[in-house]
Amino acid sequence: MTRLLAWVVTNLDAFIGLVLALTVAVLGLTNDAVSQEVVNSAILLVLGLLAQAVLRDRLRRRTTEREIRQVIVDTRDRLTELVPQMREITGPEGALNRAREAIDSVSMVRVLHGSEVGQALAEARRHTDQWSFKGGTGTFLRAVTLPDCLEHARRRNATLTVAIEIIDPTDEEVCERYARFRRSLDPDAPGEPWTVDRTRKESYATVLAACWHLQRSGLLTVDVRLSAQMTTFRYDLSSSCVVVTQENPQTPALRIDRGEVYYNRYNIELDYSRRQSRRVPIEAAAQVKLDDEPSVEQVRRLFTALGLTLPRSFGDREVADIIGKAVQARNPYS
Repeated sequence: MTRLLAWVVTNLDAFIGLVLALTVAVLGLTNDAVSQEVVNSAILLVLGLLAQAVLRDRLRRRTTEREIRQVIVDTRDRLTELVPQMREITGPEGALNRAREAIDSVSMVRVLHGSEVGQALAEARRHTDQWSFKGGTGTFLRAVTLPDCLEHARRRNATLTVAIEIIDPTDEEVCERYARFRRSLDPDAPGEPWTVDRTRKESYATVLAACWHLQRSGLLTVDVRLSAQMTTFRYDLSSSCVVVTQENPQTPALRIDRGEVYYNRYNIELDYSRRQSRRVPIEAAAQVKLDDEPSVEQVRRLFTALGLTLPRSFGDREVADIIGKAVQARNPYS
């Protein structure tokens, strides 16, 4: 009912004409008292109302057209003003592009959990022709990374370049700091406790393993550096990615693929860190031939040639322990 009343008010002139026409028509059919003059007058009135409705409709249409035309002009002017602002937003240096770069930078780094860490490292070893490592004593490096990379390189008949940076086994202070750090991670861990002597033997074993593999592979190039500074992170950089881990295998790791900005940044970081560390003259290892199972005497002469004299407290038993860790290294996380 409300809609009907609203329609009647909006179209009042047409409604009056319709009612008037119907009324005169009905009276003309049912009542002979209505004269022809009345009918003609009614017709003229209806026509007048009709003409008024047509004129009003045309006026409204023109007004609407003008309003639409003005809206189009205003919109065009507004868009013209917005074009420079849109360029600032969407241009090469615009906010949208910067936001996209920020989002991309977040996705540059992947967080790895549990078995994903081992899978990422295994995948990286499969096709790489280079490996850069920086960490504590390099236990996992000599047990898994170095022999596995060499095996894949042999299958591909490709060369392999390995750069290693570990703590200096001749620096008692850094070895003590590292041993204390490892004990603090899991003080009740089973097995051999982390002491200064163990830390030294682990680092010596990594140097020995590098020399031992170097003498057995013409595909291998090795650079070994010894640092007076310890790090709580381990960096493994291959041709495809860099993986950053910690000593605790339960701690999530970070993976950054090659082509991302931070891959190059880490590559530079590792390079400059090696430059600040003491270089082991690995070429001097050629002076001492190592058997498949090196003897204690061979190992002593090797470290003397490398300028890494063993501590006086290290007897034949300790040297034999270093040989076992180097040649028969076991994965510490298996």
